[in-house]
Amino acid sequence: MGDFSFTPNDSIFENREALLEEWTPDSLVGRDRELTRYHAALQPVINNETPSNVFLYGKSGVGKTAATRYLLRTLERDATEVPELALTTIEINCDGLNTSYQVAVKLVNELREPGRQISNTGYPQASVYEFLFDELDRRKGTVLIVLDEVDHIGDDSLLYKLSRARSNGDISDAKLGIIGISNDLDFRTQLSSKVQSSLCEKEVSFSAYDADELRLVLEQRERVAFQDSVLEDGVIAMCAAYGAKDSGDARKALDLLLEAGDVARESASAVVTEAHVRTARERVQTDQVVEGIQNYSQHGQLVLYALTRLHERGETPVRTREVVKSYQTVARSEGVSPVSERSVRDYLGELAQLGITEVTEYNRGKGGGKYNEHELAQSVSAVRSGLSTLLESA
Repeated sequence: MGDFSFTPNDSIFENREALLEEWTPDSLVGRDRELTRYHAALQPVINNETPSNVFLYGKSGVGKTAATRYLLRTLERDATEVPELALTTIEINCDGLNTSYQVAVKLVNELREPGRQISNTGYPQASVYEFLFDELDRRKGTVLIVLDEVDHIGDDSLLYKLSRARSNGDISDAKLGIIGISNDLDFRTQLSSKVQSSLCEKEVSFSAYDADELRLVLEQRERVAFQDSVLEDGVIAMCAAYGAKDSGDARKALDLLLEAGDVARESASAVVTEAHVRTARERVQTDQVVEGIQNYSQHGQLVLYALTRLHERGETPVRTREVVKSYQTVARSEGVSPVSERSVRDYLGELAQLGITEVTEYNRGKGGGKYNEHELAQSVSAVRSGLSTLLESA
């Protein structure tokens, strides 16, 4: 039996934490255009003027949260040099908070000391808003509230109340600014026109990173994360190229570089090579597929499960209508009403876009017509891992 005792081995990493999502660098690279606009939107704060409400949008992993933390940290530092400016910043992630009520309770508790916290239930919504506005006015000065993943809130009520608090007379002493952050590019178009005009006074769109920008991000982290000279030439460029291909998501590129370092360390290599990146890519892709399926909607998962069952019976590639039939059977066995055939087609299109399935279009001419055939693009084990919650309840 092998020796499985633990001894430190740090020939690869100097500070592995610098490749993790929560690590905030001293400066932000590859986002100059976005930072210029964002900085301008926050300028009224340092002038001790009423802040603009700012709305940031862009895909996941393009630097919205990192830019917010970086600029607010800088703003807090510079605000100490302005004697008449009292600045409070609060950041809330709305993932897991699906109503205005829940977010308002969380904000009240962020503003209150531990002995005065309120529970998640038991108060009328109007009372919670009253508590919130009282706490904001007690702070006086300027208060910036960051609502990250704001699209998770299922109703407009809080966004309306906050973005219009001063004009509606709900607060009189505090200068309030809201910073909304969304990965959902359509979210702001779904807001009521009143909320849209007040919440989106200033908008900053974050584009996907290209390979050059990702290279800058990875080089910045490399200098802190790795020992000197352990990355072979080409490793950073390869991770950046894969990251650009993976929808320009910096998180995915950083995950890949971290995994490549781990692969090198596991194999007791003195350096990280392009071969380690390729191995890491296979591992990370599997993890991403599993996570993507786990986060997918219930009916989307049922469509995928239907296709997986057809695959396991050796019946794929399979035409859309056969997937629809299989899905309807699966949905009913789960005790849910099947969605329309058109919705199933939409889900199949999305699954192909996510790289979980593959679709081939056939055109048999006038007599045969057009049709699509579908099959899995990932291993059954990865797909079943992603569907594990669904399958456990089946």
